[in-house]
Amino acid sequence: MALPLPLTGRTRRWLLARGLTVAAAAAGANAIFAGRASALPAVDMELVLLAAQVDPPKPDTGLTPGASGHVREVEAALNAKGLLSAGAVDGHFGTSTVSAYAAWQRSLGYTGLDANGIPGPTSLTRLGEGRFTVTRAVSTGSRTDTYGGRRVNTRTRDMLAAADATLSFGLVLSQGSYTSSNPSSAGTHDGGGVVDISVTSLTTTQRWQAVRALRTVGFAAWLRNPSQGDWPYHIHAVAVSDPDLAQAARNQVHDHYFGRNGLANHAADDTPTAYRVPFTWWEQYRRG
Repeated sequence: MALPLPLTGRTRRWLLARGLTVAAAAAGANAIFAGRASALPAVDMELVLLAAQVDPPKPDTGLTPGASGHVREVEAALNAKGLLSAGAVDGHFGTSTVSAYAAWQRSLGYTGLDANGIPGPTSLTRLGEGRFTVTRAVSTGSRTDTYGGRRVNTRTRDMLAAADATLSFGLVLSQGSYTSSNPSSAGTHDGGGVVDISVTSLTTTQRWQAVRALRTVGFAAWLRNPSQGDWPYHIHAVAVSDPDLAQAARNQVHDHYFGRNGLANHAADDTPTAYRVPFTWWEQYRRG
């Protein structure tokens, strides 16, 4: 319950002359202040994260549909902190916004992945104090969960389990997240949300079925083959909108969003049409 606001002696006499009680007036004043607080704009974290993956690799300052208004609120708050120029408050979550947000995270004492320039629920809430409220927060959960013996975060584990449950065969991970042990991965596994899946025991149809299942729950997923690089057949999957994604993995989400292959040549996605699904992410999938 809100505490009554202090009223001066003159205000008390004015109220009594009009037949109003002090308690009633204080309650009304508190309601006004509560109304002002609830009137703060809402920033949708899911859409901010989407823009933070899709916008930086763009050749211009094009906006991500549906996200730009939410990004602009974040940028205005960064500008108010002296971390982002007024000219960059444009709704485009580009490299300057990523750098400014990383500076904000460092000012909170964060380091490493926690200061990667991509909003987490705590840093975004802190940034919004007195300016905006955060809706549809996204969290990775624990960074030390596992799936099939490979390290992943809780969000990635839940996504893999959901995809696995739709298949008649099991998903077997050959590489997890938070690891730089495989140089051919080009840094994509340095953060969270990224896994490689072995397909040596699967038929061609099963391999594509696995890609479709992973995309359905919110992964950017591709079937890799030896002609593309120094690797065997496998599926590479990136959890869209994971706040822990390394920059290289975020760039792959950008490619997936625009129907590309997530490789250095940014060629068209070679996934057969029958196994493609609309772009989505875990939280959106769960809402149905």
